[in-house]
Amino acid sequence: MGQQLTAPITVTPPEQLREVRFDDVMETSISEILDRYPTAQAALLPLLWLCQEKWGWISPGVTAAVAERLGLSPAFVEGVTSFYTMFLRRPPGRYVLQVCTTLSCQLCGAGGLVEHLKAKLGIDFGETSADGRFTLVDVQCLGACGEAPILQINNDYYTDLDVERLDELLDGLK
Repeated sequence: MGQQLTAPITVTPPEQLREVRFDDVMETSISEILDRYPTAQAALLPLLWLCQEKWGWISPGVTAAVAERLGLSPAFVEGVTSFYTMFLRRPPGRYVLQVCTTLSCQLCGAGGLVEHLKAKLGIDFGETSADGRFTLVDVQCLGACGEAPILQINNDYYTDLDVERLDELLDGLK
């Protein structure tokens, strides 16, 4: 394996995201997003994704700023972020390990990979390792059932996994 394929997430600490203001660069990006959608509400998912790319997660301060910018209630924005597993509502580790646990992946060995990950990292789903490197997330269908089992590390897919290949991937994430 040798080379690192997945870029680590850069996470902004919670104390810096209590109250969020969009700078000029973000406002330009937001305007470009809004131009592509018929309503502000329709632009919510891309705007949340933009914020998560910038800060690494969606804090309550980010939720409030997005709601204000789009003219939506904070409760509505929170409902969306809590529904979609792609939005991280707590600061994640440098590498978010999303394991597909649907039937196709389970039949191809995902259960064994999950148990191996939990034991190796000392964490359960929704937790981050003590060293801050890994966050483990249980997801439903990553859309690549023909290449199961699947692991998404940050934004990169890894398919046809077994324990040996999984260990190589993790060891390469320094």
